[in-house]
Amino acid sequence: MGSVLLTGVAEASPAKYARHNDAAAQFRKAGISWTSSKNCADWNMRGCTSFTNINKATVAGVIAFKKLSKCRVVITAGTEVGHSPGDYSHRKGYKVDLSRRDGCLDRYIPSHFKRAGSRRDGTKLYKSPAGNIYAREGSHWDVLYYNGRA
Repeated sequence: MGSVLLTGVAEASPAKYARHNDAAAQFRKAGISWTSSKNCADWNMRGCTSFTNINKATVAGVIAFKKLSKCRVVITAGTEVGHSPGDYSHRKGYKVDLSRRDGCLDRYIPSHFKRAGSRRDGTKLYKSPAGNIYAREGSHWDVLYYNGRA
């Protein structure tokens, strides 16, 4: 009996914006703003809002969401330290936090995206038609972008 050679499919790393300013320029061009409690963009400092090493698909997803929802979008967290670890985390470039301040996201997301259960901590989850996950947290939406669509 001969041996069987199994070949796997290599999983490519997502394309990234290596520099904060490169991703920030894309957000700015799309009319998306951001804020940080410490008014900084250092990805190694808690309280900053950084886009260093953010996935290009995450940036495209936020932009697509803004166009679709017609809401004002303000990012309150990006890839900076201080978030939960994991394969699909802020630090790995998959997540951003979006402000709930004006209520538009609170109206849009539950009425246009499908309820997808709750996290272990009880946070309600919503799944967009594109498969991205929106978690309604205290002052913001924690959004996981698997792709560059809303």
